[in-house]
Amino acid sequence: MADTILVPLELPDPEPLSPVLVEGLSSLTVVVLGHYDLPEQTPASSAREQFGETAQATLDEVADAFADAGASVRTRLVFGKDRAAAIRQVADEEDCAAELDPAPTEGIRRILVPLPDVAELDRLPRFIRILSEDSTQRITLFHVVEGAERREQGEAVVTETRERLIEEGFDSAAVDTLVVEGDEHDEEILRVAADYDAVVMYEPESRLGDRVFGTLADRIADETGDPVIVVNRDY
Repeated sequence: MADTILVPLELPDPEPLSPVLVEGLSSLTVVVLGHYDLPEQTPASSAREQFGETAQATLDEVADAFADAGASVRTRLVFGKDRAAAIRQVADEEDCAAELDPAPTEGIRRILVPLPDVAELDRLPRFIRILSEDSTQRITLFHVVEGAERREQGEAVVTETRERLIEEGFDSAAVDTLVVEGDEHDEEILRVAADYDAVVMYEPESRLGDRVFGTLADRIADETGDPVIVVNRDY
């Protein structure tokens, strides 16, 4: 059975999805989520009655592109005020293994893979491979350590992960590693991601600031223009 990936779009005017991403996800089951943001005091039932038909037509157009590429696809339409809550709920209900935070791209030559403190692969290689193209030249396994005393541990994480990717058939010449020291974990990822075309990462733990500043994946997509695949660790 193919893994399921959630593709959330902001309605009524979603950013166009890159054909590169549509083609890359074609081997998966795709759930296209349309989130229609509502002003305060606007009942969801009224908005659905007024805008539902047009919104669904927009989702169907995106779904058709995935279907034409060979993906199994279904749609979900949510009217509400809390985008993050809608994404979490639909991802859980649809049993999604990952979420795509889309951004425009014409090609993916460099993929950044931020790693947690422990080398764990699970479904990570599958989603790295999904974004890899014939033109992909570099896959960087990246880890941030707090202080020089933890660098050895960080080097072990990226080295072990690299070895396991190569065992799974990745080209050793295309997979490199990078460990940096820094107290601001997210800022270091954002800084490095600016030099890449896409990011594949595990879902970070929820933080209080996410509601104000957005999740780390949202910030990467917004600030760097990179599409981000977030893989659910608990799947």
